[in-house]
Amino acid sequence: MALLLINAGLWPFLSPSARAGLMVAALVAYPIQMLAFFLLIRFWDDKNRFLLVWVGGTMVRMGVILVAALVVTQDNRLPPAPTLLGLAGFFFGLLLLELLFLKPRGAETTETI
Repeated sequence: MALLLINAGLWPFLSPSARAGLMVAALVAYPIQMLAFFLLIRFWDDKNRFLLVWVGGTMVRMGVILVAALVVTQDNRLPPAPTLLGLAGFFFGLLLLELLFLKPRGAETTETI
């Protein structure tokens, strides 16, 4: 929701090409983030695989940003700065949202050990 509000607030100040770059960044980041989050949930109970999936997801996100940087700088249809900053921002914001769902079991209680 916060990502949506930030983008909505900045939307009037962006050029049409920057808006297109931001939309492409969102359309690229969201499915990748959802797949990575699904795999984290899937391997939540197996800590070794969970760590492997977490590191793998991080590497995939970095790889996507690298590939996007190579494509956007070679192709002049999208502006590089808004597209890449939007992609990194979406990945970062969605990654922070994962923390809301990945609480250790029993974290809702306030009892001390």
